[in-house]
Amino acid sequence: MSNIKALPLPAAETAKSVVPCCPPLTEHPLTAEEAERTAAMFKALGDPVRLRLFSLVASHEGGEACVCDISDVGVSQPTVSHHLKKLKAAGLLTSERRGTWVYYKVEPSVVAAMRQMLGSPG
Repeated sequence: MSNIKALPLPAAETAKSVVPCCPPLTEHPLTAEEAERTAAMFKALGDPVRLRLFSLVASHEGGEACVCDISDVGVSQPTVSHHLKKLKAAGLLTSERRGTWVYYKVEPSVVAAMRQMLGSPG
C-alpha cells in the first residue's frame, strides 16, 4: 500500500486562478475579470519571500522541490508554510505529501499564462 497522498486544492479559488488569464497586454485592454485573475497571480508573487520560494521550486532539479530543500529563505518555517499556502491558493503551486515531507511543483499552465499575457514567445 502506498503512502503517497495528493493534497486537495481549494476548488473554487484555485481552479479560477489556474485558468490562463488573458491575451497579451499588447493585444487589447484587459476586461475587469481578466484583470482580477491576473492581479491575483501577480499579487501572490509580489512578496519577495514568495517570489524566492516560487523561483526555488521552479528552478529545482526535476521541477519539484521538497519543503525541506526550499525552507532557507531567511524566515521561520511557519512563515515559509504561510507563503507556500498563499502561492497554492493563487494556483501557482501544487503539492503532494510523500511520507512526512511535502513536495511542491509550479503549475505549468500558470507559467504559460503569464508568458502569454506578457507577450513573451514560449
